[in-house]
Amino acid sequence: MVRKGVGPSRALAACLLTTGLLAVGLGGLVGVGPAGAADSTSPFLLVLGGSASVGWQPTLSNPHGVPTDEGYANDLVSYEASRGVTVQLSQLGCPGETTTSMLYGGHCYTSSATQLDEALTFLQAHHADVGLVTIDMGFNNVRHCLLNGDVQQGCVARGLDAVNRELPTILSDLIGAAGPDVTFVGMNHYNPFFAEALSGPSGQAFALASASVMNRLNDVLHDIYSAAGIAMANVATAFEDGGVVHENAIGSHVVVSDVTYACELTWMCEPAPFGPNLHPNAAGYVTIAAAIEAQLHSPW
Repeated sequence: MVRKGVGPSRALAACLLTTGLLAVGLGGLVGVGPAGAADSTSPFLLVLGGSASVGWQPTLSNPHGVPTDEGYANDLVSYEASRGVTVQLSQLGCPGETTTSMLYGGHCYTSSATQLDEALTFLQAHHADVGLVTIDMGFNNVRHCLLNGDVQQGCVARGLDAVNRELPTILSDLIGAAGPDVTFVGMNHYNPFFAEALSGPSGQAFALASASVMNRLNDVLHDIYSAAGIAMANVATAFEDGGVVHENAIGSHVVVSDVTYACELTWMCEPAPFGPNLHPNAAGYVTIAAAIEAQLHSPW
């Protein structure tokens, strides 16, 4: 069982989804009859990215984390089911995936069968279908540059350069393989490292430095998705709005709400064995799903 952690319970999360907190929804993209029944051909949801794209969360038996059915993809499917729309979910995400490994292999996939290859095969097979593709890439290009309270600027520069060079190629290939009724939504990333501000002055300095890195990454992602004509879910802003602000002062240089959302919506402030872990908890994944839904329009 996955420990629920902080933030709203799973039941509350489902309630938030079904009571209209999410925007237009996938159901606007398919024909729905008077009784709410979906057409015979269900739309697909293809989820690409790293560990968060497969709902990665820590468990008692696997404190580092495992794929779960409590990710943002599952939240999207559940929300559509509440509207009478059946969505066929396909998750190809790979923990640790970077733009480089997505192109050339090296994590879950080999050089002869990368995540991108699998995605292109899927899109070609579903060329005539209505579908949504979500893309969650870039964070793993810089994540390893922020370790042990230190920001390695040269590593960050190399990671951002790789995103700048490789993500446009990935998007171009995906768009080229997709049919006319497929919508793409990319996403930027929240900053889990704000939680380090709780550890004192050195942690506050690291949190500030990490904010600069994440802002640079999100600026790069915004420019790339805009150039490709793809909407971007603003996950970073959604997390900031989703945190519950407490009264405890963190420090004059770190915004309290930033630290709070990192604690409320991820596992970063949880004690061992569940934390610290930079992945979203159930409430965090609902927040990501809402940010994706906010970018959908009818029809797709």
